[in-house]
Amino acid sequence: MRECPTRRIGVFLVAAPLVLAWTLEARQRPATYTDLVTLFEEFVAFERPPLRDGAPDYTHSTLEGKRRTLSTFQSRLTAIDPGSWSIDHRVDHALVGALMNGLDFDLRVLRPWERDPAFYKSIWTEQRDTPAHEGPTHHAVVELWAYAFPLSKADQAKLALQLRSIPPLLTQARGNLTGNARDLWITGTGTMAEQVTDLEALAPKVPDASDELNRAIRAARASTADFVTWLEREGSSRTGPSGIGKKEYNWSLRNVHLVPLTWDDEVAILERELARAHASLKLEEHRNRGLPPLTAAATPDEYRQRANAAVTKYVAFLKDNDVLTVQDYLDPALREHIGGFVPLERRNFFGIASHYEPMTLFSHFYHWFDHAWVKRAPHASPIRRGATQFNVWDSRAEGMATAMEEIILHAGYYDDNPRAREIVWIMLAQRCARGLASLYAQANQFDIKQAKAFQVEWTPRGWMRPDLDLLGFEQQLYLRQPGYGTSYVTGKYLIDQVIRDRAHQLGDRFTLRRFFDEFNTAGVIPVSLIRLQLTGAQVGTERGDR
Repeated sequence: MRECPTRRIGVFLVAAPLVLAWTLEARQRPATYTDLVTLFEEFVAFERPPLRDGAPDYTHSTLEGKRRTLSTFQSRLTAIDPGSWSIDHRVDHALVGALMNGLDFDLRVLRPWERDPAFYKSIWTEQRDTPAHEGPTHHAVVELWAYAFPLSKADQAKLALQLRSIPPLLTQARGNLTGNARDLWITGTGTMAEQVTDLEALAPKVPDASDELNRAIRAARASTADFVTWLEREGSSRTGPSGIGKKEYNWSLRNVHLVPLTWDDEVAILERELARAHASLKLEEHRNRGLPPLTAAATPDEYRQRANAAVTKYVAFLKDNDVLTVQDYLDPALREHIGGFVPLERRNFFGIASHYEPMTLFSHFYHWFDHAWVKRAPHASPIRRGATQFNVWDSRAEGMATAMEEIILHAGYYDDNPRAREIVWIMLAQRCARGLASLYAQANQFDIKQAKAFQVEWTPRGWMRPDLDLLGFEQQLYLRQPGYGTSYVTGKYLIDQVIRDRAHQLGDRFTLRRFFDEFNTAGVIPVSLIRLQLTGAQVGTERGDR
């Protein structure tokens, strides 16, 4: 269906007077924080695409119009001078700028609707532990995990409506996917094949489904299967690189994720951390050479007992040692996600770690604390209240989750189980190996096969098994979302700087609990903005900042 030219002109004629009126009014009075909030809300609505045949519209003409209009929003933000505002409000101003840059980057460079078949995945069977989906997703995803089975009649109708968007979206995708990124195409084909399996598994879960829901499931499954066949047929013609290159990587890092580093900086940091992790592991192994080895949980009951005991011990440890303020709802928030026993032959990297010592993985589940705080104690700022778009939160969410693994080690959590300290260093080494591999892939120095091989080679003890899905999932994600693979380690690096700065400011008044409470209260936003919030220091204002 062609878009009517007069429709676009009509939208412009309606919007233009509003923009002009706002501009004239802004010239007559200083912009206020309320103006910023209004602009943010308008931008969020603008970012969401219109519908075409019942599915979000990612066609070239629609996105070109969005790209041209985005500059109006950016000009309005530039016209707002936050110089005299409180730090809280200045942080929000910078955050809105990052979000606008995120859309700019997607429209100019990333273009997932054009380059990445996985962008068209609709069915999500598990909740993500991060504030929003990792990597680019379309605007009509079906969060299947959020439904309670058996479905009520109302939920059946709701799910049927959601599923009906899949066939027109995938029809549209065949015209949109004109990119030549081979690794994204091949891995995205696998992602869409998984959606066929997920839709096949859905039907038995709703044996009493209405005719409407049954038709929607069948149509979604058939259209996805046809789409996979088309992707497979087209795959041989895709021969180009998938990385975005160093220049665009650096732009995204600094302007979208507000990480004050470059590609080269991140390589240096991750190489240093990889060496530190391997060296620390060897020192731990030497220290523990006389101790018996760790034993893994061998049965479902043993795993469940160990996991629950670990959560009890951990929450008590955080409270008793004044690490952070522990609300009553944090225990169940973590305990709900302890997982279950996995047979050895199917145990991936994280399963190996958690079956030996659950808390080596569960400490990374700081993510679920974040979820609980967002739900129970939402931020006062409407701009920081929900999950921000474009993964601008990655340095904070993944950085703190990774930092917590080592923080509790140094705080003494494993003093009664020294062998578990070894796993903490193995975890860090794995995060460095996969992050370095993702950097080389974005610079097009590695293809995805080489990236996976590098990650396997530099993960200790052979724990990153190349025959399990985790390896492919991780490198695909980091190829789809530049900067995400490094955010675990570089986010921790930036958090270390904030701890240093705040401790220097407060002197003897610094406590770990005070720091964590201030840090958490700032919200799940880029660490550089949390640094501004807590210390008043902007990036680049102190010697040593790049």
